[in-house]
Amino acid sequence: MPMVNIRITREGATTKQKQELIKGTTELLQRVLGKNPETTVVIIDEVETDNWGIGGESVTVRRSQGR
Repeated sequence: MPMVNIRITREGATTKQKQELIKGTTELLQRVLGKNPETTVVIIDEVETDNWGIGGESVTVRRSQGR
């Protein structure tokens, strides 16, 4: 049973977009690895930008600086 964890920042991904990620990931695993879609698990974690850092700064700070 394959399990995929997708982490994105919590910035307004819609339910429809998340469904597309789940469907597309499931289809990719089926096509590339021959995995059964009925047993494929996809988890989407949404992380607050204050809790995600790049280069020693939170994403919140980086976005406020236009980076």
